[in-house]
Amino acid sequence: MRQQSAPPPSLARLWKEARPAPSPRPRGLVPPPAPPPAGAPDYRAILGISDEAARVRALDAHLSTRSYVQGFALSQADVDAFRQLSGPPADPQLFHVARWFRHVAAILGGPRTTGPPCGLQATGRGRRAQPAWSPPARSEPCQLRLYNSLTRRKDVFVPQDGRRVTWYCCGPTVYDASHMGHARSYISFDILRRVLRDYFKFDVFYCMNITDIDDKIIKRARQNYLFERYRETQPQAVQVLEDVRAALQPFSTKLQETADPDKRQMLERLQRAVAQAAEPLEAALRAGQAGQELDGRVQVLLEEAKDVLSDWLDSMHGSEVTDNSIFSELPKFWEAEFHKDMEALNVLPPDVLTRVSEYVPEIVDFVQKIVDNGYGYASNGSVYFDTVKFANSEGHSYGKLVPEAVGDQKALHEGEGDLSISAERLSEKRSPSDFALWKASKPGEPSWPCPWGKGRPGWHIECSAMAGTLLGASMDIHGGGFDLRFPHHDNELAQSEAYFENDCWVRYFLHTGHLTIAGCKMSKSLKNFVTIKDALKKHSARQLRLAFLMHSWKDTLDYSANTMESALQYERLLNEFFLNVKDLLRSPVEVAARFEKWEDEETELNKSFYKKKAAVHQALCDNVDTRTVLEEMRALVGQCNLYMAARKAARRRPHRVLLESIARYLTHMLKIFGAIEEESPLGFPVGGAGTSLSLESTVMPYLQVLSEFREGVRRIAREHRVPEVLQLSDALRDDILPELGVRLEDHEGLPTVVKLVDRDALLREREEKQRVEEEKRRKKEEAARKRQEQEAAKLAKMKIPPSEMFLSESDKYSKFDENGLPTHDSEGKELSKGQAKKLRKLFEAQERLHLEYLQLVQNGGPP
Repeated sequence: MRQQSAPPPSLARLWKEARPAPSPRPRGLVPPPAPPPAGAPDYRAILGISDEAARVRALDAHLSTRSYVQGFALSQADVDAFRQLSGPPADPQLFHVARWFRHVAAILGGPRTTGPPCGLQATGRGRRAQPAWSPPARSEPCQLRLYNSLTRRKDVFVPQDGRRVTWYCCGPTVYDASHMGHARSYISFDILRRVLRDYFKFDVFYCMNITDIDDKIIKRARQNYLFERYRETQPQAVQVLEDVRAALQPFSTKLQETADPDKRQMLERLQRAVAQAAEPLEAALRAGQAGQELDGRVQVLLEEAKDVLSDWLDSMHGSEVTDNSIFSELPKFWEAEFHKDMEALNVLPPDVLTRVSEYVPEIVDFVQKIVDNGYGYASNGSVYFDTVKFANSEGHSYGKLVPEAVGDQKALHEGEGDLSISAERLSEKRSPSDFALWKASKPGEPSWPCPWGKGRPGWHIECSAMAGTLLGASMDIHGGGFDLRFPHHDNELAQSEAYFENDCWVRYFLHTGHLTIAGCKMSKSLKNFVTIKDALKKHSARQLRLAFLMHSWKDTLDYSANTMESALQYERLLNEFFLNVKDLLRSPVEVAARFEKWEDEETELNKSFYKKKAAVHQALCDNVDTRTVLEEMRALVGQCNLYMAARKAARRRPHRVLLESIARYLTHMLKIFGAIEEESPLGFPVGGAGTSLSLESTVMPYLQVLSEFREGVRRIAREHRVPEVLQLSDALRDDILPELGVRLEDHEGLPTVVKLVDRDALLREREEKQRVEEEKRRKKEEAARKRQEQEAAKLAKMKIPPSEMFLSESDKYSKFDENGLPTHDSEGKELSKGQAKKLRKLFEAQERLHLEYLQLVQNGGPP
């Protein structure tokens, strides 16, 4: 008989006999935080149980004395016991060992044994291992790229020193009023500077110069001085006429020699203006007039002939002007005017401003080092840059920006200046392409001492010396107008790299596009320009800036009525959106009620909002493409307006938090662009700078009360049918409040919208509305008059009996039948069957028409 194996020891006996034995601590493991209770079997006894089910139950009983909720310190005995299992138990009552198994598995990564599984399955109550994590896939963020004139492509912008950006901008030559060409350059650079600083968060150090020593300044200052001196002598009328005739002789020669058609046209206009002003004075002298009337005509001629006389006086007496103060007063005056214009345009002032007159010692040292480095030479008291030697030197290149223009003598002469292109000066150069670093002063020019004799700086060297002194051997950005590329900026690059002996004086060269006036070239020398002050009389600084933002900063911009009308429409669109959102936010509502549930409309609008923000960012990265940015902002406002209109049609209020977020984002972007100057939390401010916030926050509560009172009065007037009160309410809305810059908008079934807007804009809006209404009224009256005329003509035609309708047309017909129908034409020729048939149809139609008239008269109608 087969002997049965001994039964396994009972669990009670195991609990009684087993004693916990210390086990050696394996490396990297720690013992349990506390020994099991007395009488509990240790792991060795449990692992010695041969029956697997009993062994698992014993393990569960042992583990019930320990906590696995917060985890425990793992021992080697735990590891050994864990390796005896291939999975957690399936029996739900054995939850202690199931939790223990998952805890150890999370630490060790799973059991190491390869035996058959014990049939234990995972349960939802077990502790799971944390799954692996990987970052989300995404596209590379776009990088800022700027159009670099040095490469003629959009290059990734990488400053040389972390987030710090050094920027030098060519400032104005101050000898006349600042014009829209200056605005084109400095507003555009102001926008770029603000975007780099406030959007991309670069630390921008912006340096700009003022050219107050220049051939144009010298000549203009000298001519102004000589003309005023001439005027102060109070010449007699006869003398003025003689002097003007004498001045017109060289002027006529200059006109004949001028090949440029634009300049020739300008000179011809000037010649005609002088001739027209001289005629009344000549007639007055012939008539023997005297006194104030004659003096007035003299003054008119002097004003019109100022340029002609100034040139003439300068040619004779220019060398007599030697006082340096005469040449400094003019640029000081126009520099002050320039700063006023920039402030009015909301252009940020530079971090540092340099004037040529203050940097003459540095310029002299700069020129000296170029000579010492072998790239400059002295000639007859002047110093010239050796372009040939520089171009042939290893590591240097001349004409980096416009290599195709190298050798263009016309451009080079313009760069040298009107006072510096005489045959004598040209003969001092080794090569026609060489340019002056230092000019020996001639009589009638300001001068400063230097190693080469008394002289003055050349035009190009001033920027190199001043920028090099402040920004060092290499700057990040150099900016200027497109027309300065050659020769000015190319010469700057050459002489600076000759001074520093490098090939990287400028990393990124930015050039703003030209500005045209209604499609025509703008030029101060051609007297075809609009001053900034004149432009600001017609449009606000914000409107001008919006016009610039709607065009690429590097392309030609046409300053015209169409351009400004587009800017005005854009401003109105944004302003109306901001006013509507402000009105929505002023509506009283509980705090919790502000956070309404989003429906599909809000979700879609929010998705579009984030898409537009991403598109704006991408456009700014793409060479600061503000034109695309404004189009994306326009589209976003359009979507918001559609959303608000749909809510209004459904008699539901729009979601205020979402619209406020969008409005604040648009306000933030407009602030970055400099289109909002004041600290406005939302939208365009109302009133003057510094007062708009207090004005709106102070006045609006009173206006809201007034609006609610008016609405109550209107409701009562409608109920009791009192039209006079309704008329007074309309007059308050249409006539009285607009004078204070307040607009009320009545909407059927909704509260009245109160908007605080610019008074002048509101009055213009009212005038336009009145004009449109007047035009509608006029068209309506015109249409009514035409209807009356047509009815009168129809009535007159109805009165004619059909037998008489053709008798008056004797020029067409000569014979008629008994009914009055024509049978022969005017030449006596019988009418064809087709002609007779056509006339018969007309005759029958008149019969019906006349019959209708007779019935009308019979019924008491008009006779």
